[in-house]
Amino acid sequence: MNSTRIQKIERLIQKDLSEIFLLQTKQMPGVMVSVTNVRMSPDLSVARTYLSIFPSEKGKELMENINHNKKSIRFELGVRIGKQVRRIPELAFFLDDSIDYLENIDHLLNS
Repeated sequence: MNSTRIQKIERLIQKDLSEIFLLQTKQMPGVMVSVTNVRMSPDLSVARTYLSIFPSEKGKELMENINHNKKSIRFELGVRIGKQVRRIPELAFFLDDSIDYLENIDHLLNS
């Protein structure tokens, strides 16, 4: 049901947030944050962003840090995509634990 415009904005936000997190995590060795999915609200005001964090033991701590710095991340995103969208969406971050789920299934199948 997503329109082409919404899909383009989702991909744009996913790409730019990935670059933002790449630059921020370069200062933290051994940590990797990837943006696995972005879902926009129909009015383009909220971007639900799903993050995969490696190692998963640091996931909760990093999610708290990311949610605490949500405004600065949104500002940085606005600098990057401000010329392409009318309004910078509010960001909502969620932990994507699908990789942990797949690892658990793989472990169960192998045992």
